[in-house]
Amino acid sequence: MNEGNYSSVNEFILLGLTDNPKMQLPLFALFLLVYIIIVIGNVGMILLICTVPQLHNPMYFFLGNLSVVDLCYSTVTAPKMLADFLADSKRISYNACALQLYLFAFFADVECALLAVMAYDRYVAICNPLLYTVIMSNKVCKRLMAVAYIIGTVDSIAYTCSIFQLSFCSSNIINHFFCDMPPLFELSCSDTYISEIVVFIFDGYVEAGSLGIILVSYIYILTTIMRMRSAEGRQKAFSTCTSHLTIVRMFHGTALFMYLQPSSSHSMEEDKWISLFYAVIIPMLNPLIYSLRNKDVKHALTRALRKIGLLKRNDTVSK
Repeated sequence: MNEGNYSSVNEFILLGLTDNPKMQLPLFALFLLVYIIIVIGNVGMILLICTVPQLHNPMYFFLGNLSVVDLCYSTVTAPKMLADFLADSKRISYNACALQLYLFAFFADVECALLAVMAYDRYVAICNPLLYTVIMSNKVCKRLMAVAYIIGTVDSIAYTCSIFQLSFCSSNIINHFFCDMPPLFELSCSDTYISEIVVFIFDGYVEAGSLGIILVSYIYILTTIMRMRSAEGRQKAFSTCTSHLTIVRMFHGTALFMYLQPSSSHSMEEDKWISLFYAVIIPMLNPLIYSLRNKDVKHALTRALRKIGLLKRNDTVSK
């Protein structure tokens, strides 16, 4: 084995969010609740979209896939983080660390691409409504999802290989709650320049491509909406985009702040809390945003809850 691939480290130790023993149980309780909300919210959204015929259209097909990605995305980090709150030894094997980084990057990239696909879907629905069902056919929707997963696969492989070809020969203590890129670069005892360039190029390509498609789509959407004569029509068109735009701002805003700023301008402690929002909080908020701000989802959820007796006839999920 050549020196570039050599590593004397066969496991890592995760320091977690805090080393204060008095905070371990409160944080465990808090993030257990957060993870339960993630599971219930995203599984509930998936079941709602699969079982309600009114939601069987491209917009909700992509929303269902977003819930699948969010559920998997959070599961990559949250269970290990929860276990470490109660564990004396927060160890993770070398291979498990590589797998965790790969899966985290994979689902993050898929979500990034999926947000661009959802923007294109809104563009077609608002700018070409008469051709919407033709352009966004089942075959096209499945192909777009396949492209998102291919992008995630290629980028995450390059991402993981570029980091784990480095040598880790001095310390195995990761100042983080999961195996993320910045602390692994900081831990490496070999030259990280080429690896950082590879990560920047691949991540930058995915991020710029997604943001570019979203920006162009919404320029056309805004132009079309402003030409509408009916105020009701403009309001309805805007309402179909607000939830998506909220998620885009949270996801891309956090990603750009986290990964595209110089490493010297922020601390690892700051990175941990930003990563927490990126990896756990956003997957919790996404189904809540769509369920509270989307009328179709609210109506479908209200009917479903009434059907199983959790809501009275005159009650609604949210006004």
